[in-house]
Amino acid sequence: MNVLRSPIADPPAPLDSDLAAALARAQQQVNSVVLGKSPRVRLAFACFLAGGHLLIEDLPGVGKTTLAHALAATLHLSFQRIQFTSDLLPSDIIGVSVYERERGEFKFHPGPLFAQLVLADEINRATPKTQSALLEAMAEQQVTVDGQSRALPAPFFVVATQNPQDFAGTYQLPESQLDRFMMRLRIGYPPPHVETRLMLDPDYDRIEAVPVVLDPQSLVSMQREVDRISTDGALGAYLQALVTATRSAPALSLGASTRAGMNLSRAARARALLHGRHYCIADDIHSLAVPLLAHRVRLASHAEGYVPSRDEAETAVREVVSRVPVPL
Repeated sequence: MNVLRSPIADPPAPLDSDLAAALARAQQQVNSVVLGKSPRVRLAFACFLAGGHLLIEDLPGVGKTTLAHALAATLHLSFQRIQFTSDLLPSDIIGVSVYERERGEFKFHPGPLFAQLVLADEINRATPKTQSALLEAMAEQQVTVDGQSRALPAPFFVVATQNPQDFAGTYQLPESQLDRFMMRLRIGYPPPHVETRLMLDPDYDRIEAVPVVLDPQSLVSMQREVDRISTDGALGAYLQALVTATRSAPALSLGASTRAGMNLSRAARARALLHGRHYCIADDIHSLAVPLLAHRVRLASHAEGYVPSRDEAETAVREVVSRVPVPL
């Protein structure tokens, strides 16, 4: 495909070489735990640097939880895992105020949501009411309890896993919840030679021994660096054309939201940063369009209430994206 490099009159100072090297080491470290999935690891890093949240939909046992653990260990993030079940309540996630008789007042006891990396495991096994407890946290990095807003730690990253919709005991994620996730991706089975290694090596999963490569303060600095990535007018027009195309495509009854376009723009800048550039090219946007948009659309060819598979949605979006001209 054609690649566009934006003209930059006054390019910003390059990313600090130590941070850039640490970022490369961090990806390498996660790849040493989640074997054979470097493209997925790079997407996860792009999502994190862009300040988004990640939804992983796949079969059990392919490494979804391992990826979240490896990210937290490598990046030295406080980590909490929430196992979503049908009887989980919003207060189990956010926390609860408990009256302390000795002090004569209520004291807030924070829930597991107050961590820098939160693994919402099997999120679609909880009821929609409990799922909605994440909406404010994911959009505004805060929660409101008893009329008081409480800030969540920075950086704040939600990695949610969900089983395919045809699995027993699952609930459909509402559109408002899906729109809060910057990306949806799959892990997939590892290559055969990697899978053989995993099956024969009982000690392959050494997350507890993963060395720390980056710290939260450096990660926040990198997230701010994403804001300084240059994107010119031609790429802005291309981005707008992609989003508009999903809204007018006959195959789709629901297109991408404005938030989706904003997320795609920011994720593209994060991808540029991961590639060592301070400017976006068309491929940054094009390569991320499917993982950024496919979970936000609804197919027009199915009856009301039908939940399209991930493959159906991704195929539809891929066809829409292929019809939008790439800037020269």
